[in-house]
Amino acid sequence: MNKLSITFGILALVLNACAQQSTNNTKTIDNESKIVYKPILNHNFTIKDFLSDNETLAKDVDSIYKTLDEQTRIAQLLMPAVGRLGLTNEEITKQIKENLIGGVLMLNGTKQEFTEWIKNYNELNPYKKSLPFLYSADAEPSLVNRKITGSTPVIKANEMKTIDEVRKYTTIISKDLNDIGINYNFSPVVDMSPNKTVGFRSFGAIPENIIPWSNAFIQETQKNGIIATAKHFPGHGLVSGDTHKSLQMIDGELKEIGNYPKLIQDGVLSIMVAHIAVQNNPKYDTKGLPSTLSPEIVTNLLRNEYKFKGLVVTDAMNMGGVSSIPNAEVKAIEAGCDVILMPLDVRRAHTAILKKYQEDKSFKSKVDEAAKRVIRMKLCMAKN
Repeated sequence: MNKLSITFGILALVLNACAQQSTNNTKTIDNESKIVYKPILNHNFTIKDFLSDNETLAKDVDSIYKTLDEQTRIAQLLMPAVGRLGLTNEEITKQIKENLIGGVLMLNGTKQEFTEWIKNYNELNPYKKSLPFLYSADAEPSLVNRKITGSTPVIKANEMKTIDEVRKYTTIISKDLNDIGINYNFSPVVDMSPNKTVGFRSFGAIPENIIPWSNAFIQETQKNGIIATAKHFPGHGLVSGDTHKSLQMIDGELKEIGNYPKLIQDGVLSIMVAHIAVQNNPKYDTKGLPSTLSPEIVTNLLRNEYKFKGLVVTDAMNMGGVSSIPNAEVKAIEAGCDVILMPLDVRRAHTAILKKYQEDKSFKSKVDEAAKRVIRMKLCMAKN
């Protein structure tokens, strides 16, 4: 039984107790959380159910969603980081207590401290009447040993020689993540190799390996009960600059989007969108905005054309390619993103999203759709 399962089990006891105390099977737990709970849900799902047409799962998602107040629905979309270059453990704990977030990126720390922090967050969540969290990491083969000190050594993605090596090292990474309690891996990188900031992180040393080797990483990751993430959509490998520092531009054809249809068809559960603008492309021009904030890229291309039904996560919102744009978190949700990664200011972002949510029916619908996708994923991750 994993940590999400334990958390849902505790949450279920809370739900059941509350149901027994109310003649209409609903009850407000306390004035602080303002979450109205309904009776316990007795169905078990797996990671494989997320992309299925499971009517029972859809009904359970709706049942949970209806118990959540506006603040909690919005919290599902926000994922700050903890660790070096992220927030402190103390600040993340405050945000959990204030019911502002729905997940945490474990960014630059030790295996031991990440394990302890996740244990503490899991213990705090039921007390605060929160849904279980998605815990993520940039556990790419090329970065994991630097991002998670004390993790089992693996070789870099661009140094692997066979698809069997890909599977071997993916299994090693997944075991470490399961031991820590991380259930969401922002990997693999499916970009081409020329860009020096991402090239060594992909399997693109031999271009024809990118799709099958990335697919092997994804399937092995998800077989081990962890969400895999293909990134950086619509393609970071053929731009010259670094989106950590500034907005980069694809000029004309989207030459790397062909890496994604097979991965989507075979069930990748998450895709990360890059802070890269598109110009001189009549169909997908982003009008000077990064793809993370562009409905043309997220909704029209990724959702509608490629039929992607999984979680769409932004690249970190504190990066130079997006950080100077006002109300970027709101714009990312308008574009169709589900998870807002590392907002510049969590409280300010939550407040801005809540205000728009209460004023704009179209925006409210987008938030609700995103929140339901996150809830659906949490239900599917609870019993792996």
